[in-house]
Amino acid sequence: MKFAHLADCHIGGWREEELKKLGIESFSYAINKCIEENVGFVLISGDLFNTSLPDIDLIKKTSKILSKLKKHNINCYIIPGSHDFSPSGKTMLDVLESSGLVKNVFKFKDDKLRLTKDKTNVKITGILGLRSGLEKEHFQNLPKDHLEKEPGFKIFMFHTMLEEYKPKDMENIEGESIKNFPKNFNYYAGGHVHYLLEKEFGKGKIVYPGPLFPNNFKELEELKFGRFCIVDDNLNVKREEVKLKEAVCYKINAENKTPEEVELEIISTIKDYKDKIILLRIEGTLRSGKPSEVNFRRIHEKFKEAYSLLKNTGKLTSKELKDIQVESTDAEEIERKVIEESKEDLKELGNKEMITALIHSLDMEKGEGEKNSDFEKRVIESGLKSLRL
Repeated sequence: MKFAHLADCHIGGWREEELKKLGIESFSYAINKCIEENVGFVLISGDLFNTSLPDIDLIKKTSKILSKLKKHNINCYIIPGSHDFSPSGKTMLDVLESSGLVKNVFKFKDDKLRLTKDKTNVKITGILGLRSGLEKEHFQNLPKDHLEKEPGFKIFMFHTMLEEYKPKDMENIEGESIKNFPKNFNYYAGGHVHYLLEKEFGKGKIVYPGPLFPNNFKELEELKFGRFCIVDDNLNVKREEVKLKEAVCYKINAENKTPEEVELEIISTIKDYKDKIILLRIEGTLRSGKPSEVNFRRIHEKFKEAYSLLKNTGKLTSKELKDIQVESTDAEEIERKVIEESKEDLKELGNKEMITALIHSLDMEKGEGEKNSDFEKRVIESGLKSLRL
């Protein structure tokens, strides 16, 4: 018996149409590979979609891809992630589950987390991910005895950052401790943090597969392509690489140069670009002129045969003006960094947990059929509760 472990597909996450298309193609490639490898079942540890209400065209394409698993009698188990979960409780995952394409294993019975048994006799359960790490309450209040005593091969799915294994660039962000996880599981299928991890835990393993397709410039720069895992019943983890397009990175030093000189250096530096993802990181302080005066329209025209050309000018400044930049395209990461860096200025409002809860309240979505007045009342009541008023 073997199974596949995917996470952080973020279908629809890119604004650029070419990369949005590559995201859904990566998902299709992974599912086809799962069928080819004859896996017993597939796990998706959160963030199948980049939003709780994705574009209808993406939903249709995703459903068509998932229907291949159903045709081959391969079950797909899923938990909502911080992106595809909706505070209203209504997400597109519910539609996929109603269609028999996936099974959400974040289920309770008699206030206890329920185990779902696959036809392979493997038992699966998990806890969803919420914005700003608010799933912590589920872990801290989780009855664990019945889960730990259950015999057989067991899998626990989760969508959260582990405090014990935080990467260096997230060391100031609070995660969840592995101590609050139920013990005696064979495999802990992680998602949410977009890096690769494989660690022993008790008699089992904790694994983060990484994103199925990088979801921003920095991830493309560092990871180059997406990944997922195929695991056998001896817990041998094979990382499958999803290399549909080659990503090529260029770092341009703009220090003490004019916009025209930067443009000429870019054009003379890029050589092999046809059908590739070209990443331009441009840093430095211009001798004269402004970053906006670098003619990127001309650069895009010059390299129009590239599959996609992305630029990062977060650290490109001029002597006339310097902006404070947060290098991320992920709203949740930006929120966390801003809260952390502004904690002294915000201390009169409350602690980090209170501020995070307030942001979550203000991010609530209007429910289907909910009146505007009722929605406003619900947001206000939630906000006041967050502020303990």
